[in-house]
Amino acid sequence: MRTDTGQVIHLADYRPTDFVLERVDLTFELDPTETKVEARLIFHRRPGADPTAPIVLDGDELTLSGLLFDQVELDPSRYDATPESLTVRDLPESAPFELTITTIINPEANTQLMGLYRTGGIYCTQCEAEGFRRITYFPDRPDVLAPFTVNIIADKDANPLLLSNGNFLGGAGYGPGKHFAAWFDPHPKPSYLFALVAGDLGVVEDTFTTMSGREVVLKIYVEHGKEPRAAYAMDALKRSMKWDEERFGREYDLDIFMIVAVSDFNMGAMENKGLNIFNDKYVLADPETATDADYANIEAIIAHEYFHNWTGNRITCRDWFQLCLKEGLTVYRDHEFSSDQRSRPVKRIAEVRHLKSEQFPEDSGPLAHPVRPTKYREINNFYTTTVYEKGSEVTRMIATLLGKDSFKKGMDLYFDRHDGQAVTIEDFVKCFEDSSGRDLKQFSLWYHQAGTPLVTASGSYDAAAGSFTLSLEQMTPATPGQASKEPMHIPLSLAFFGENGGKIEPASVEGAEYAGDVLHLTGRTQTVVFHGIGSRPVVSINRSFSAPINLHFDQSPADLAHLARHETDHFARWQALTDLALPNLLKAARDAREGKPVVCEATFVETLIAAAADESLEPAFRAQALALPSESDIARELGGNNDPDAIHAGRQAILKQIADAGKDVFAALHTATTASGGFSPDAKSAGLRALRNSALTYLSYAEQTPARAKAAFDAADNMTDLSHALTILAHRFPDSAETNEALAAFRERFAENALVIDKWFAIQAGIPGAKTLERVRALMDNPLFKRTNPNRMRSLVGTFAFANPTGFGRADGEGYRFLAGQILDIDGRNPQLAARILTSMRSWRALEPVRADHARAALAEIERAPALSTDVRDIVERTLKG
Repeated sequence: MRTDTGQVIHLADYRPTDFVLERVDLTFELDPTETKVEARLIFHRRPGADPTAPIVLDGDELTLSGLLFDQVELDPSRYDATPESLTVRDLPESAPFELTITTIINPEANTQLMGLYRTGGIYCTQCEAEGFRRITYFPDRPDVLAPFTVNIIADKDANPLLLSNGNFLGGAGYGPGKHFAAWFDPHPKPSYLFALVAGDLGVVEDTFTTMSGREVVLKIYVEHGKEPRAAYAMDALKRSMKWDEERFGREYDLDIFMIVAVSDFNMGAMENKGLNIFNDKYVLADPETATDADYANIEAIIAHEYFHNWTGNRITCRDWFQLCLKEGLTVYRDHEFSSDQRSRPVKRIAEVRHLKSEQFPEDSGPLAHPVRPTKYREINNFYTTTVYEKGSEVTRMIATLLGKDSFKKGMDLYFDRHDGQAVTIEDFVKCFEDSSGRDLKQFSLWYHQAGTPLVTASGSYDAAAGSFTLSLEQMTPATPGQASKEPMHIPLSLAFFGENGGKIEPASVEGAEYAGDVLHLTGRTQTVVFHGIGSRPVVSINRSFSAPINLHFDQSPADLAHLARHETDHFARWQALTDLALPNLLKAARDAREGKPVVCEATFVETLIAAAADESLEPAFRAQALALPSESDIARELGGNNDPDAIHAGRQAILKQIADAGKDVFAALHTATTASGGFSPDAKSAGLRALRNSALTYLSYAEQTPARAKAAFDAADNMTDLSHALTILAHRFPDSAETNEALAAFRERFAENALVIDKWFAIQAGIPGAKTLERVRALMDNPLFKRTNPNRMRSLVGTFAFANPTGFGRADGEGYRFLAGQILDIDGRNPQLAARILTSMRSWRALEPVRADHARAALAEIERAPALSTDVRDIVERTLKG
């Protein structure tokens, strides 16, 4: 584990390597504690490089066992080997040369789960971003691409399966009790895409015929006995391959595509060329054990990793500062895939909910950074919602600015121009400029400036002139390292609606570029006049969330209710309902804190209940409408001096008033959406379940008894309904006999299913209130709790820290002190996981003073600890400093 303070890496310091890597031949002799790795690397000096420069290869906790130069043992005077690097001197000026490097590593002891590790009897790798250097000395950076040949030697009984990237060359016996397998990946790739898996696993097989008629073998490897639960993942994979051909013209390029599911994995999944490795929670599903959200996540993440074959693998990043080039673009692609597979408006609502709850706080806190950072100390800490989700939004804005056809031309040019290259954001943007003729220089500020822009809008209608004047002002707040910001190019999708609900089209527009209902805001202030508006319009701004901004537009409840009834863009209709809800929730939090009665505005309650009952709207949309902004959403909107208990109490009071007013509607919905027939994971069925469970939630507030939720728990025939009923019981009635009985029954039924037991831990970790910390501590002593499993730690400690504001944010500070102890414990074995969970403290400055002092003290306790990993030290120092 790296415990140094960490060297700051700057984008401005980038330069190519002095040596070009031509070929990589790897041989692994697998052993649980002494795996021998032999790496044969063919280099030549880059033309124009310093003819006397040595080659410096990266390492991480490595010990050199042997070193050959052109197959002859190298004189020790010509090299220096440390655990972190291998430097070789006196190399040829231009002729190719071969280094053969031997290292011995211990997969069993690798609790960091980076590099080659062994878990549950399975050898597995995770090399992104800098894990390959834990296997052998190597130029471990994304701009070094080469074809790989891999030979794997292992015990045949323990490891009948030997997998790596590319196409299978063959295998045979290899001495007593052993065998070997050889793989070759003809597509040059960086080391972060290397993968190896060995062990004993079951397999689900299928084939896919590409658009050119090639048959590709598809294999998904899972633990024995779990094969039936991989069927949905296989179906999602085939749909992804077909969609990428039809939408982006991208065909798969190897003879085989494999996925391996493992239970101990830091990431969600990894796109290694031809051999994706997945956290098994994103592969395994059946109605009894997976929720509708699980099915949707599996579909999306299978697609995401497959789409990386072109946006990430065939075209990769020049350096890690360009991470959004592959991740933001590929998130956009998987969002589009899911939108086509399911309901586009509902998917968009879910995307924006996630963006606002996760990325917006990051963008306004001490960990804020641009989509493309200019410096980092620990690259693992920049796999963030800013890089992924905001990066996706930037790609989406390019599509909005250019239009569908021009965007496709730009993507086609990108694939044609840069296939097989390691490139930059500038290369990507230039493809759209060249294909469309549009200057995107100002737009590119979205990649370079951190922070969420605030757009303030006001409007006035001139009846005599038949015109509507819209005044706009933009401002991006200061963020760490960026005190002042330039105005952005912001695409705002607009619409005008008349008194009868019909859409009004302006005859002409002056003051801004306006095409296809998209207004281009480019100045700090702009005044735009829309002519030909025959009556006072109700204006809808930022439809479909065309730009990731905070919008301040003071609209009356009546106008918002009008949009909630008549907007043809269903995302904007949901946004209008949200804009009606937020003032009520913010006032409720303030009133609860001051001990005042909480009263909800009638217009909001009536509009929300009307939307819930509107059968012309799809059930999934109505379920989204009924899901009020979360407590973290309310805290973000309040801005500071936040009291989690008051926010919770105010929101609970609002929920109760809505439930009382709409009790009959919710009861009817719960009855009308009761399923008949078997379970199906399709979007329509999932929407009906979502609406039924939303109704059940409100009925629990109206009836103030656990009886209906317990009946739903007992009657549930799928995990979606079962876990939702259990959540209602635990969160609404935590001390009831019904809840204790249901928790015990759930545990007994699923004790052998790790992914379902993760839900059991998470549901309890999310129970609101100060007493939950004691429950969490007790659960950590439960025999089912495994500290070394990332999924289990995330389900209990992660849920408590990220998703339980009142429990984690106890007024006495015990929640923060508890987390500090857990971070220090996790950091000793898995720094990446520890750093990720620690980001739950990023908004500590927005707390009221007493809690903020407790949080600061907990962070300081972490900072003072000796031998902190670079991962955790980077996060804690930036969180305290920002």
